[in-house]
Amino acid sequence: MKNSETPKKVIGKIHSIESFGTVDGPGIRFVLFMQGCEFRCLYCHNPDTQNLDGAAYELTPEEAFSRMKKYKNFYKDGGVTVSGGEPLLQPTFLREFLKLCRKAGMHTAIDTAGAYLSEGVKAVLEETDLVLLDIKCIDSDIHQSLTGKPLEPTLVFAEYLAQKGIPVWIRYVLVPGLTDREDLIEKHADFIAGLQNVELVEILPFHKLGTAKYEKLGRKYPLKDTPTPSPEQVQRAKEIYLSRGLKVK
Repeated sequence: MKNSETPKKVIGKIHSIESFGTVDGPGIRFVLFMQGCEFRCLYCHNPDTQNLDGAAYELTPEEAFSRMKKYKNFYKDGGVTVSGGEPLLQPTFLREFLKLCRKAGMHTAIDTAGAYLSEGVKAVLEETDLVLLDIKCIDSDIHQSLTGKPLEPTLVFAEYLAQKGIPVWIRYVLVPGLTDREDLIEKHADFIAGLQNVELVEILPFHKLGTAKYEKLGRKYPLKDTPTPSPEQVQRAKEIYLSRGLKVK
């Protein structure tokens, strides 16, 4: 007797939607911020995206695509980016959404910490034109204390992207007292320079714009006393990456 059960509908848990994104990949982009993240980065400026059950929207891939489609003409020199949270926690939704976007001729990107490499995630990467990869810190102990997660899976993910020739932009948050040591940046730059598929390094100076969100959630912001990096610190980091032949933004 055939199974008569209706196939389960794919639903994406989404935190928010931005229709005019300019900092999440090339050009003007439609950005889906997915709900849920297992990392607990000390400098996280979107703590309200961490809890998977806190979604503002629950949409099918088709519903999410229809929200993008009405603005499609704005993205002809840009595309679609899925960020978070951690989008790779929802690979089934992500793959189906990106397939729809690519079929419509859209450039696709995901912003991820790269901690997961299941078969489902590999299927997502087949529909991805660009990965914005956050390698938080190249030191295993600091990475663990900074994020609550091990470093090794992210390095394996980065090497898989290089193996597959998937273009990558590396994102590095420069945090005084945590990730601003020159030896750490040099080791980070050496690893990245060896990948051969990195198009750009984005240095993101630490900021405290998410402080109010922690207060609203009744949580203490761990880095409330940490200063923002000086222009000189940012410039020195930039010089280190440039010395490895990397393009820096």
